[in-house]
Amino acid sequence: MDMAELTKLPLAQRLEAMEVLWDSLIHDAAYDPSPAWHADILTERVREIEAGKTMAWDEAKALIFAKAAQIKQTRLHA
Repeated sequence: MDMAELTKLPLAQRLEAMEVLWDSLIHDAAYDPSPAWHADILTERVREIEAGKTMAWDEAKALIFAKAAQIKQTRLHA
């Protein structure tokens, strides 16, 4: 079956084909879903937690929203 034929299949069959392909990828020794820098970031996050550099979710969310608002204002006035 070629790609053109695959795209003509009903949705359920295309989803099943996608699952089969995904399963074949995750069981392939050459497949590495995470780049090396992910491990570096996770290691840094663990160090921060161990050092007590954490904050409550409400505080973190407020900082994120404030930064997003700041970026939006900057873009509006650019």
